[in-house]
Amino acid sequence: MSVSDLFKPLTLLHGPAMKNRFMLAPLTNQQSDYDGAASEYDQDWIEQVAQGGYALIQTCAANVEAGGIGFARQLGIYSDAHLAGLTSMATTIRRGGGLSAVQLHHAGHRARPEVGGIPAPASDGTLPGVKALTTEQVERVRDNFIAAARRAELAGFDGVALHGAFGWILSEFMSPTYNDRTDRYGGSVENRARLTIEVIEGIRRACGPDFQIGWRLSVERYGLRLEELRDIAAEILERELIDYLDLALWDSAQIVKEGAFFGKSMLSVFTDLPRRGVRVGTAGRIMSAQRAAQLLDDGCDFVLIGRAGILQRDFPLQVQANPFYDSPPLPVTAEYLRTGGLSERFINHMRGWPSFVSD
Repeated sequence: MSVSDLFKPLTLLHGPAMKNRFMLAPLTNQQSDYDGAASEYDQDWIEQVAQGGYALIQTCAANVEAGGIGFARQLGIYSDAHLAGLTSMATTIRRGGGLSAVQLHHAGHRARPEVGGIPAPASDGTLPGVKALTTEQVERVRDNFIAAARRAELAGFDGVALHGAFGWILSEFMSPTYNDRTDRYGGSVENRARLTIEVIEGIRRACGPDFQIGWRLSVERYGLRLEELRDIAAEILERELIDYLDLALWDSAQIVKEGAFFGKSMLSVFTDLPRRGVRVGTAGRIMSAQRAAQLLDDGCDFVLIGRAGILQRDFPLQVQANPFYDSPPLPVTAEYLRTGGLSERFINHMRGWPSFVSD
């Protein structure tokens, strides 16, 4: 396909259509207030990307429980006290012409005690001296995801996206390595997927008919099994439980190195699935106009822009103006990011990424 195909609209099962094929990936930036409220820096970032031509903008990961925090200065959505800041963010995105979603997050066993987190592992043996969540506590987490989605709807967001990647709680429960439970949330693949599916089904019941649900899935590390995740994704797509699947790949071009799908592209394992009305997209080193267009040929309905969007907040507009646009080479200086409008908090966060910021 040509770059111009990236600017064709894309309908979703619920709510308004995406005006093009660009989605802003959920970008951790550690710039909220310590109580989880959206800061002036969050608002400024959203103002910048809202003018950038994206069809749908996801917020950074917002924790659904105070104890589920995974890093300092994380955006919160676990209290009605967060509504004012969230409402302002949703309003800004809508004014810019895009759809909006809050990424819902709970750190699970990776919750950070030094910033107020309470580690919540699926299994007893994951962390020394920390007991697994009881069945009742798992149900509480489930219900807090659903309550957070309702809060996002009240704030004016078009939808939510569940963070089911990188070993956070939904991903953790999927993993046979990190989940050896014997209740209905552990054991079989069906049981390990139960928490995610109950959250999705609960959000669909609690929120309006136009409310959109996305699901971010990663397939690497944390004991995850590609074949199992493909089967789970196949069921979710077949049942049309979500509006879009967001494949969080470190590299959208990576090849499967072992197992039943050896030699295939990781992306094709999921894009080859029947998807009915669900849309499928990917993140992973999408730094140029040509690469974004190639991914439509590779079976994606849309692309998620991460690092390229940090480097250039209006990446879709750059691509629209120049079909051969390529992102500035990494690393870049802090001054480059500062001049572009990134806050010092965001820049400090990016210093933790290998080869992104050169001082």
